[in-house]
Amino acid sequence: MLVSPLDWAIMETWQKAGVPLEAVLKGIDRASESYARSRRAAGRAMKTLAYCTDAVLDAAEEMQEAAAGAAPKRGNKPTGPAFPAEELRAYLVKNAAQTRKAAARLSGEHAGLAARLCEIADAAASVCGILDAPGFADLEHLERRLTVLDDKVYAAVTADASEELQLKIRREMDGQLAMYRRKMKAEQLALVERQYLQKRLLEEFALVRFSLFYFT
Repeated sequence: MLVSPLDWAIMETWQKAGVPLEAVLKGIDRASESYARSRRAAGRAMKTLAYCTDAVLDAAEEMQEAAAGAAPKRGNKPTGPAFPAEELRAYLVKNAAQTRKAAARLSGEHAGLAARLCEIADAAASVCGILDAPGFADLEHLERRLTVLDDKVYAAVTADASEELQLKIRREMDGQLAMYRRKMKAEQLALVERQYLQKRLLEEFALVRFSLFYFT
């Protein structure tokens, strides 16, 4: 399955909403089975996650209800971070360096954006100090800091992008979402649209994301 900008936007809305991976996989399985039984399938494979949005949210609600009725676990010891600190540090340093490189490339025609990106790159480098704390294990705190950086990058790019570019991306988005709008709830659709616009704008300026969602 090729992952389109729309698919990435949908996955990011699930991630930001805290939908568990198990619920995502269960919802995709259910949607795939339902699609295969439908007349529109006609032997064709499902090619977009847009068909899975309701099924994934339903699976997430089921898991939440099941967890609410389960007895709390006791005696679990806190675990260390899911990723070694040195790998996280390398990830932050790499993204800060790529942001500075982008700033240098944009410094002529987009001087204001370039200056803002340099500030954000400095802030990203300073986040490495969190990893030096003894017994660091709070990935949620790190992710909050990185999400703030992503929001700053997006705000800077949005302010600098021309009206023509933003209209082009919106037309592209409307074309891809046209046949799925009726399948999505209003609040879900709004989140997907925001993530789509964000992803495409950052792609246009060749900028990286800081969130651990992109950590590899």
